[in-house]
Amino acid sequence: MSIYLPIAEQSVEIWELVGIGGGIGVLSGIFGVGGGFLLTPLLILLGIPPAVAVASGANQVMGSSVSGVFAHWRRRNVDIKMSIFLLIGGFAGSGAGVWLFALLKKLGQIDLVISLSYVGVLGSVGLMMLIETLSSIHGSNSGKVMGKLHPHHSWHGLPLRLRFPRSGLYISAMLPIGVGVIGGVLAAVMGVGGGFILVPLMIYVLGMPTAVVVGTSLFQMIFVTANVTLLQAITTHTVDVPLAMILLAGGAVGAQVGARLGGNLPAERLRLLLALIVLLVCGQMALGLFLPPTETYSLG
Repeated sequence: MSIYLPIAEQSVEIWELVGIGGGIGVLSGIFGVGGGFLLTPLLILLGIPPAVAVASGANQVMGSSVSGVFAHWRRRNVDIKMSIFLLIGGFAGSGAGVWLFALLKKLGQIDLVISLSYVGVLGSVGLMMLIETLSSIHGSNSGKVMGKLHPHHSWHGLPLRLRFPRSGLYISAMLPIGVGVIGGVLAAVMGVGGGFILVPLMIYVLGMPTAVVVGTSLFQMIFVTANVTLLQAITTHTVDVPLAMILLAGGAVGAQVGARLGGNLPAERLRLLLALIVLLVCGQMALGLFLPPTETYSLG
């Protein structure tokens, strides 16, 4: 059964979209990464214009994050105070990112920038995840490495230091704001929640416990991606509502499944699987940049 997408100006199989949304939702619940870093490339590979895939995908990330947060909230794995400062930076970054998105769209370069950004980011993140996961699997004492929940770095001593009791930290408020800015820009330009960058930053830069990072990351994604969706709809008119709603429905269900699976499956094996998926999608997108298009000329 196919459905016509008015903004994307094409028909697609509805069950393909439900499957993609559900699969991304499962990843969101397991890893706390929103899933947009895989959703947008998959939509592009499905034939959705990159600008529409980015803007509409941000809405699905919001839905997956809402569903996933409920599961983590019950386990008290959400640091509300930390989320507030992440959101301050996230709103600032998303506003700047939407402005940049609109400028690139006006110049006719947005599709190329999105594709190049994904190839670069997915390739880097996938390789780092693969190397770290293989080291953890073959390491003789990986548990001790993960046990260092609160490493202290020189940047923790920056001004405006505050206590974050849920995370057990006493660090500068400038750090979560800066991390939030990065996530906001990524959400606007690439249609991602930013979790695949935010989660490592929250662990290694802020020093947050891994258990709290996932829930906190998903919580701030709700508001940042909602802000991005609203700004994209107003400024660039690239949010396809039917596409976003179908992805949202699949993602909300998938996130609940993922949250349950995450507590039962080996963490190292899950990270290895995610790294391989990321590299596979990256390779497919990189190949698309070099292969000649089926249509050498388009009015779109």
